[in-house]
Formats: sequence, C-alpha cells, structure tokens
Amino acid sequence: MKNTIFSEQDRLFYKDGYLLGEQAAEQVKNENSFSGAIETMYEAIDQLIDSLLKMADRNGIRIDCRKGCSWCCHQPVFANSYELQYLGEFVKKNFSSEEQTVVLHKAKEKNFRTSQLSGKDVLNYKAPCPLLEDNACSAYPARPLACRIYLSTKLSSCIRFFELPEAQDSIPELLDFPLRAGRMMNQGFFEALKENSIFSCELRLEEGIAGYLESGNLL
Repeated sequence: MKNTIFSEQDRLFYKDGYLLGEQAAEQVKNENSFSGAIETMYEAIDQLIDSLLKMADRNGIRIDCRKGCSWCCHQPVFANSYELQYLGEFVKKNFSSEEQTVVLHKAKEKNFRTSQLSGKDVLNYKAPCPLLEDNACSAYPARPLACRIYLSTKLSSCIRFFELPEAQDSIPELLDFPLRAGRMMNQGFFEALKENSIFSCELRLEEGIAGYLESGNLL
C-alpha cells in the first residue's frame, strides 16, 4: 500500500516539475531567462518542507537542522546547471565585487581539489562550501534544491559522517519524503527543458559557481 501511495506522489511531483519546466522554456523564448519558474519550484518545495516541519513537531519528531549548524555545508553538493545559473545570478546581483572575488577564489580552489578525485572520493570529501560564511549560507534564498531537501533527524549522524565519511555505518539520518519530492520535481523540470531543446547537466556546486562567475553563463 505504501509503495502505491509513494509511487503516485512521485508522479505528482514529477508532473509539477514538468509543468514548471515548460513554463521555464517559454520564459527563455520570450525573456531569455527562466528564473521565475525556478523560484516557483523552490517556493513549492519550501512550502512542503514547512508543512513537514510542523507535522514533525506535532508528532514529536526532532529535526536538528537550524541556522549555525553547517556540517552538511562541507559535503559535496550536486545541482543542475540551471540551478547553478540561478545561484550565480543571485551572487552577481547581491554580492559586492570584492565578495564575488572571494567566492570565486574559494570556488576555484575547491573545484581544483575535487576535480582531481574519483567519484567515490568526491562523495567522501569534506571542505566548506564557497558560499559558507560564519557557519551560514551567504546565498540562502538561492540555494539549490539539494540543500533545501536535506533535513536531518539526528545531529550526531551528521557529525559522524563529517568525521568518518568512509565508515560503512556513517550515514546521515534524513527525512526521506522531501528528498524524493525534490528529486522528482527537479527531474520533471529537467525533462521538460530537454524536450524544448534546452539542455542542462549536473555539476558540483563549486564547479558551477566558478564557471558562472568567470563566463556569465552555464547553459
């Protein structure tokens, strides 16, 4: 029964993402931008997570994520290039030229290190996000979907994963539903763009930020 329900929910989130992707493709044709559609997708996920947090609180389920806790901000973050384009645009609009230079330096430095690693080693590599400032995200409103759907139910599991990433039992304890919802919505968005000949690819956050700040475009 649960599998049937989740399967239906997956389809619904995929459909929502797909419809937003179609809107984004239309925006690109008319305005050469799809930031509005990405903002709508992020708002939908944020509203879902707010509801989940309230429900968790009513049921006595602890969510340990809060401002100032940045263990997960040292993990690798992967995002589609349209998300990183949106993030880069936010940095360009809201950061001073000096702040952008600092972010670019951090991003290039981290990208140099991570680009030398194998896929498995990248997943276990720990280094601060280029946008991490005083244990908080300096571009929080524009953070990628992967950051938004990451909800830990046990702080100690995050700390253990930071300190012992290669241990087999070192796995962050996360809420599964927002992970699935976010991934399905993003997949629908991606497929709609692809069908409209707007191609995206998955990049590491530091790779995308460095690329955007240097070239001004990722698509």
